[in-house]
Amino acid sequence: MQIISIVSGLPPAIDGVGDYALNLARQLRKDFAIETHFIIGNPKWVGAAEIEGFTVSKVGDRSVANLLSLLNGNGQPSTILLHYVCYGYALRGCPFWLINGLQQWRSGSSNRSLVTMFHETYAFGPPWTSAFWLSQVQKNLLARLARLSDRSLTSKQGYGKIIRELSLGKHTQIPAIPVFSTIGEPAQAPPLAERARRLVVFGAAPTRRRVYQRSLAALKRTCQDLLIEEIVDIGPATGLEFSEIDRVPVVVMGEKPVAEISKILSTSVAGFFNYDIDYLAKSTIFAAYCAHRLIPVGTSSSELQEDGLQAGKHYCLADRLTQSLSLAAGQAIADNAYAWYHSHNLSIQAKVFAAQLTDSIPPL
Repeated sequence: MQIISIVSGLPPAIDGVGDYALNLARQLRKDFAIETHFIIGNPKWVGAAEIEGFTVSKVGDRSVANLLSLLNGNGQPSTILLHYVCYGYALRGCPFWLINGLQQWRSGSSNRSLVTMFHETYAFGPPWTSAFWLSQVQKNLLARLARLSDRSLTSKQGYGKIIRELSLGKHTQIPAIPVFSTIGEPAQAPPLAERARRLVVFGAAPTRRRVYQRSLAALKRTCQDLLIEEIVDIGPATGLEFSEIDRVPVVVMGEKPVAEISKILSTSVAGFFNYDIDYLAKSTIFAAYCAHRLIPVGTSSSELQEDGLQAGKHYCLADRLTQSLSLAAGQAIADNAYAWYHSHNLSIQAKVFAAQLTDSIPPL
């Protein structure tokens, strides 16, 4: 079986959704012999026409005609897997060309089906931002896509509720599966006592800047509690300059290959993040920390507990601690996070996607 997967980007571009889609395609090929042809919805993407044996096309411009020419010119697979991120396909998050094009393609034959993984829904924001003024337009497009899709999946239970309501009853069962680690899932994850007293700050430049600028006190406390001897910073340049934090040396590594990042995570005791707690299920960085059996440490941003996650059990909030975080207590958190992750790891997710893709073709 071959499918078309529409994505916002693929390597070498830094694109979390693209990394997710590529890892999923690998697993679908390995476990279910499902081949993927990628269509990239970003005309500015630069990369090879083939990645790891997967053929790749990109839109020359974001138009219905261009999309339809690509959809109808690749052996015409009858199933599309769309990885939906509204801002990934339009500057202001309103990809009319994509929804209109898919609607025309879908109506062209009764033997065509669309499976959508909703990585996002629609934006919110204060009145001085474009997100505020375009929120309703994005919501309307999301509703159209939900009703157009034969099957829907998402990474967050809250998103599932939104999609279910907007589909007007079409989708009652929407799998909500937190994202997997795009940095791999090591076969061996040794206990913390066998690892270096190292803390990792990993991710995109803006998220790491927030750690140093907004969570510095919590970061210092975590280093003190866990007797951290080294902080390793991994990712694109933040524009910040420092060589140590509270007398703990900081090693700025920049961008590294996946295998090297995985090795560093597997030999460290903690991974620090500054990320909205409500959205941890869709964070590939949090997933990577959990998959490598580190202590995920962050700071509080809400009281919400969903997607099977609980503060103090699956991650630590350094600004809420009433006593020092010991390595023993951290090990329990790391173990819980690791177990939570492996309830929806890449292999399990590929099985879910395969079922959605193979069962989604409606009868003639």
